[in-house]
Amino acid sequence: MANNTSNNLFSKLIRIIWITFFSMIILVMVGIFSVRINLFNLFGDLPSYKSMENPEAENDLSSVLMSADGIELGKYYITNRNQVAFEELSPNLVDALLSTEDFRFYEHSGIDPRGLLRALVGKLTFSFSGGGSTVTMQLAENIFRTMTDNQGLLYKFDFLKPFIIKIKEWIISIQLEKFFTKDEIMAMYFNTIFFGSNSYGINTAAATFFNKTPDSLNIQESAMLIGMLNAPTRYNPISNPDNALAKRTEVLYNMHKFDFISREAFDSLKVLPLGVEYTAQDHLSGPAPYFRSVIKPQLIHWAKENGYDLYESGLRIYTTIDSRLQNYAEQAMTKHMTYLQKLFDEHWNGQNPWRYEDGKEIPNFLRDKIKNTSRYASLVAKYGKGSDSINIVLNTAVPMRVFSWHGEVDTLLSPMDSLKYYKSFLQSGFMSMDPKNGHIKAWVGGIDFNHFKYDHVKQGRRQPGSTFKPFVYTAAIDQGYSPCYIVEDAPVTFSMPGQVPPTYTPKNYNLKFTGEKMTLRQGMARSKNSITAFVMKEMTTPATVVKYAKEMGVENPLEAVPSLCLGTSDVSIFELVGAYSSFVNKGVYTIPYFITRIEDKHGNIIQEFPPRTREVLSEETAYLMTYMLMGATQEKGGTAQGLSPEVRLNNEIGAKTGTTQNASDGWFIGLTKDLVSGVWTGGDERSIHFRTSALGQGARMAMPIWDIYMQSVYADTVLGYEKGPFPRPIRPLSVEIDCTKFQNPEFADMDSVDVDQAIDRLDQSDIF
Repeated sequence: MANNTSNNLFSKLIRIIWITFFSMIILVMVGIFSVRINLFNLFGDLPSYKSMENPEAENDLSSVLMSADGIELGKYYITNRNQVAFEELSPNLVDALLSTEDFRFYEHSGIDPRGLLRALVGKLTFSFSGGGSTVTMQLAENIFRTMTDNQGLLYKFDFLKPFIIKIKEWIISIQLEKFFTKDEIMAMYFNTIFFGSNSYGINTAAATFFNKTPDSLNIQESAMLIGMLNAPTRYNPISNPDNALAKRTEVLYNMHKFDFISREAFDSLKVLPLGVEYTAQDHLSGPAPYFRSVIKPQLIHWAKENGYDLYESGLRIYTTIDSRLQNYAEQAMTKHMTYLQKLFDEHWNGQNPWRYEDGKEIPNFLRDKIKNTSRYASLVAKYGKGSDSINIVLNTAVPMRVFSWHGEVDTLLSPMDSLKYYKSFLQSGFMSMDPKNGHIKAWVGGIDFNHFKYDHVKQGRRQPGSTFKPFVYTAAIDQGYSPCYIVEDAPVTFSMPGQVPPTYTPKNYNLKFTGEKMTLRQGMARSKNSITAFVMKEMTTPATVVKYAKEMGVENPLEAVPSLCLGTSDVSIFELVGAYSSFVNKGVYTIPYFITRIEDKHGNIIQEFPPRTREVLSEETAYLMTYMLMGATQEKGGTAQGLSPEVRLNNEIGAKTGTTQNASDGWFIGLTKDLVSGVWTGGDERSIHFRTSALGQGARMAMPIWDIYMQSVYADTVLGYEKGPFPRPIRPLSVEIDCTKFQNPEFADMDSVDVDQAIDRLDQSDIF
């Protein structure tokens, strides 16, 4: 009887266990189904099947800026992420990940029962022995943010939330395994993980911490990066190198434990230094940072007007910038400005360069300038205006990293000393454009975007000096005057009623008038102020010159006064290069532009941007002005005689130098049949400049950048830019342009000179 009772109890217990087991299975299945359909919005929505088919596209919605030659210039993003394929991953990365996170990755179907059981036992026994999430489940979390997004009504119950999240990860993981191969899942995982330091994805992380691509990472580098996954800040090799080293050793041991590396390899690798080569990957890095910064507000506005978000719509923006020309432009500026800054520092020899016109130092210059900074405003807000604490902070040295032409330098400087240091740097801007279609090919807005954010191409406007003179000559040539028209180098006086003094007489650079007769072409080539003044007074008017400049693309306000002939109204490089391009483009002005088309994240063209043109000059006038500008290299005494033979030989070049009063601004605009490029160089403030015009003129400060750039362009035969003549008008010219009989014999021996010899012998009268 007892045996029967025992058997009955055992049978009941077995039935209860089976009922409980099947009930739990049914409960789990019902739970999974409920989560899958988001029953009564209790659990929150899951990603759509469509988004699961292409999760990388859904995850990476930054907008990409592309160059004309197919190179990525940069991204506008909230999170910095770059995708790579599985074939672009180092096998060391895969081995390190498998040994540390999911050794059975290639065996399970997204969920690892053994791993889940281990994690469950660990929780029940309060002994952590590894998590239960597979790589696929972690990918599900990375892509679809199951921890935070799509929360349902039950999420407010903290004890239920982990179970809901885990079920969601299971569902998404199974779907991912269904749609993708294991290698594809592995690549997606590496593309979505966060490594700290604004590095999302292995491509960005490899570049940030080792300045490498993912396929070139060695074993110890791979181990360090994998060690950062669970706690990027704690194991950051920059801020916590000891932690990073210990974690790397742990990953290396795992690789040895699972036979990815030998014991000997582990012993030798664990003692190696981290070998980090940190390079920040952010909005500041990459080519053309000034260009990207300047056009960003326009792109944001366009995106908003058209129902997109620049940072989250995954736009693909195709620009006119050629990455190769951009690189040559940046190299040219770096090369020349390194030399010029050294010359500037030696010239001042420790003295402060901010000066009045009489040469005396401007008192309290730094004190006044510091008040315009955001740092000063924040101190006033914190301590109150007039507080002694402000001066204490401004004069207390703190650690900082500063710019130098030999690389960034870690030092101790007070804010006042830092301001003094940075104000002593010369600045520059450069733009190169295809005159035939308006495509901007290169844009360098300054010497270093990391430390000097102000753009000197479009934002910056300064007095152009003699580079404005072609507008004056254009007004005369367009009325039928010939480049061979003869004018005397003599004083020209303008009446200025109601002003003191009542007259205005422009002076030449050397304050002398020779009485020499010369052609208009010679006068412009040698940048004689007296000749330009004669043209302004006798052949045209200030108002007419303003009209021509405006039609040719100068948008900045111009004052219609006699001194305008010498470039007294501010303009930008952007405006001047666009205007000069009208000469090469047969009188047709094309508004300089930089975007050709925009595509959505699916590759559909949203909008195209054709050139916007208008005819501003006749073909004859445009060519005659190009011929006039060629005088700078062809006429004896031309201010561009110092260009290198590498650029001048077998080539036609139009050019104009410009220098403003006290040599505050040096300009150069250079024209070839294929490219029109402009350079400005000067101090951050107009009061910062060389003390002598011989050093501060455009031929010394700006022209070498153009010269170095064009040497690189012509040397790169792949680009297709060749030397040659400017195109001639189809119809015969109505005026005489053979001015050789008016050649000044004084310069007959100047067939070939270097830049220093030419500058020393020229009249250098491009200064008003």
